Amino acid sequence: MEDSVVSKFKTGPFRSLFDEKCIVSNYPGSGNNWAEGYCYHGPLYRERLLNVIQKAVDKCDSLQGFILLFSMGGGTGSGLGTYILTLLADYFPHVERFVSCVYPTGTEDVITCPYNMALATRHLIESATCVFPIENRALFDIVTQTLYRQSSIVEFRPFFDMNNLVTNMLLHLTSGSRFSGSMNVDINEINTNMVPFPNLHFLSSSFSPLTRPASKLPPQITSQQVKYEMFRNSCSRSNQLIKIDPLGANSVLLGSTLIGRGDFSLSDMRNYVDHLQTKGRFTHWSRKAVKVGLCDVPPISQTSAILTLFNTTAMRTLFSYILHLYNKLYQKKAHVHHYTKIAGFDVGFFSECEDSLLNNIGLYTDMENARQPN
Repeated sequence: MEDSVVSKFKTGPFRSLFDEKCIVSNYPGSGNNWAEGYCYHGPLYRERLLNVIQKAVDKCDSLQGFILLFSMGGGTGSGLGTYILTLLADYFPHVERFVSCVYPTGTEDVITCPYNMALATRHLIESATCVFPIENRALFDIVTQTLYRQSSIVEFRPFFDMNNLVTNMLLHLTSGSRFSGSMNVDINEINTNMVPFPNLHFLSSSFSPLTRPASKLPPQITSQQVKYEMFRNSCSRSNQLIKIDPLGANSVLLGSTLIGRGDFSLSDMRNYVDHLQTKGRFTHWSRKAVKVGLCDVPPISQTSAILTLFNTTAMRTLFSYILHLYNKLYQKKAHVHHYTKIAGFDVGFFSECEDSLLNNIGLYTDMENARQPN
């Protein structure tokens, strides 16, 4: 909402991509306060937001869905972002609502971060179709431990490279809607195949390659080996955009999606599915819940790439992490007055978001402990 930040996009190199009639801003922003964004700015700009959304919808020949991008640590992303999500749920209930949100590391200078994360996550649980959570902790590890070790990059650009990882994930995710393919996956199919129960719609994402591959491979390394290594990397813990291990001992898979781009064949994907079914832990009903997609067009300057999505019970560790940070503050009732002073905010919102997090943790735990019936 901050004018000074938005003005950078109005004058930057990508200014032609944005319709100024669709830009909504307010000075001085939401003050790192979820209540400010959700309870104040949301109702204040409600009609204007709805008009902007309707203008965009009217331009669509076939509306597939909405993708919302925001961070969870500050006030505008967490507050206004989830307010818009609830608006879409009310006014477009039959249109899919996908959210890609970035969780902070927990060590930022925003002391109210845990409250913002917890309050916003409750609305993601209740109103989103699918959520692709991303953690700055995971992005920073990928950038520092993987990208910078693999390349000869001297310039250290963590913010640029971390944002670039998120961008590439979204490009892979929407590739089937933008390009042709022998087995293209429409983004709306992901919800049908990956979400077996309501509220358990948080999906782990990863892709490979993370860096631009060499133009020529050594003669002893075949293309098949390279593609298989891509698949293995995309399933590995170090490539996940959140801090979980989808194939770890404490993870049970409720659904999986493999989207190959470029030089992948159907037999390649079958082999990867077989490997995944052997390596991963599934419930007795989810072993065959593996969605496969093939898009003919690879990323720029690459011959192939692969995106993997997992609906895994290991996601409960994200909710536990949020709840841990939240409880450290709320047990002392620290900074609560910043929220209760905002008109429209009810102190009961705190207990409701805590109950929502605990409920989802319990649901994932039940899935992990479920036994196959005789």
